[in-house]
This record gives sequence, structure tokens and C-alpha cells, in this order.
Amino acid sequence: MKVKICGITNLDDALLCEKLGADALGFIFYKQSRRNIQPEAAKRIIGRLSPFTLKVGVFVNEPAEFINNTAFEIKLNAVQLHGEETPEFISEIELPVIKAFRTNGNFNYSALSLYENVSCLLDSYSPDAFGGTGKSFDWEKIPLLLREKIILSGGVSSENIEYIFKEIKPRAVDLSSSIEKEPGRKDEKKASEFFKKINSLRR
Repeated sequence: MKVKICGITNLDDALLCEKLGADALGFIFYKQSRRNIQPEAAKRIIGRLSPFTLKVGVFVNEPAEFINNTAFEIKLNAVQLHGEETPEFISEIELPVIKAFRTNGNFNYSALSLYENVSCLLDSYSPDAFGGTGKSFDWEKIPLLLREKIILSGGVSSENIEYIFKEIKPRAVDLSSSIEKEPGRKDEKKASEFFKKINSLRR
């Protein structure tokens, strides 16, 4: 199971998560996010990271040209789309795409089949935010055939990672708020505890 840590805003947190075992780090380019980072600042951080760490840019309803130009300029490896991007729009993106879906009790999982050649991320629905809420949804409702293909987000923490690993079995997990001391600032103790648990499971 791969681990992506999102909401990276500074070099110390990036290096900490990389050292602890993160497979991917996420940089949020959505101005209304409390974890927003400017592309130039992200570029400086990315330049200090291992080439083996996946660098992911998170965008919400931005023009394809802006996404592609930003990704090229700061050397992203993939982009994560957290808005209402259509399958047609995704065909315009030049890097691998993670498409996020905000789910609730009425979510239609068949919608994922409309998106080809993307990795699908499932997050909790909120009327007030495009992700980053730290709240989970009913993971048991995820169809069994989809579970091993998806990235699970929303409320993932050291308290439930063993359950997620053994029962839900997603391809990857994506988390941020559960290892923070405040939005955009990671907590070394919380991050270390999480990775201690997930790394012991991944052996």
C-alpha cells in the first residue's frame, strides 16, 4: 500500500515525510485551501527531494494550460484534480492524473468507470471544501472490485490504518490533517506514529 502525504507547505515537513517513508508528497495549488502553496515555493522544495519521491500537484477547476505549464515548470510527476473536471478535460492533461471524487451516502460509484487512464481517489464530501476535511466516509460501501484500485482519503489516521490495510485494502492512502499540528504544518510525533504503524504493516 502506497502512502501520499498532502498539504506540504515547507521543506522541513517534506523532508520529514520523505524520511519516514512517504511514497508521494502533495502540493496544493488551490488558493482557498488552508494548505495552499505558491508554485515557486513548491519548486524550491521539489528541488531538494529524492527523485524517487512522487511529487503531485493538486488543482481545483483550473484551465488545462495552467496545470500543464505549472507541472512542467516545477517538475511535478503527476497531477491530482479535485474539482468538477470531466473525462474530456482530463485528456488535455499531459501528466498522469489522479481524479478525486467526493463521496457521500448517495454516491454513484459507477461514475468512476467514465474516467479512463486515471487513478481514482475517494474522499469525503463536504459542501464547504474540496477535500482536506479530515472526515471519513463509509468505506464499507466501496464496491469490492474497486477497492484494490482506488486511493483512499478522508479521515485516514494512525488509529484506523491497520483496519484500512487489512479490511479495505486500497492501492494507496492519502492523508494530511491527521498528522498536522495546524493546517499546513506537520506534527513530527503524529507523523512518526503513523509511519511506524503503516511501515510495520507493509513489511
